[in-house]
Amino acid sequence: MRTAQALTLFFAITAFGRSAVDAVNKDGKGVAVKGYDVVAYFRQSAPVKGSPEFKQEWMGATWLFSSAENRDLFAGDPDKYAPRYGGYCAYAVSEGHTASIDPEAWRIADGRLYLNYSKGVQKKWEKDQATRIDRANQSWPGLHK
Repeated sequence: MRTAQALTLFFAITAFGRSAVDAVNKDGKGVAVKGYDVVAYFRQSAPVKGSPEFKQEWMGATWLFSSAENRDLFAGDPDKYAPRYGGYCAYAVSEGHTASIDPEAWRIADGRLYLNYSKGVQKKWEKDQATRIDRANQSWPGLHK
């Protein structure tokens, strides 16, 4: 129970006083998903760090890829590969706010990439994933600019 309370407090503090967030979760340099190759989640079933050598601008962010082929696949259909909810924690969005992500805490469900704050939060997400997705889908439009 303490873990649940701590997570609730963390997410409440994270969301407190925040206005709408950017549509894409990016770092101070404008890089999305902490520089990870979003296509690799689908093609290699693993988180793979991208390289500035293979980058693509989309939705006001720089997306990095591990190969020219992955970059080109993304450029051809970014909606297919981009994580849901702009790359913010899917669990947090299902709770009505945003939080950062750990690129190692991920799942593909129904052909969509979902990222979470941590592997612990991911386990909570997966316990009721369908309901969480429904709730996040309802929440997300009001959370971003």
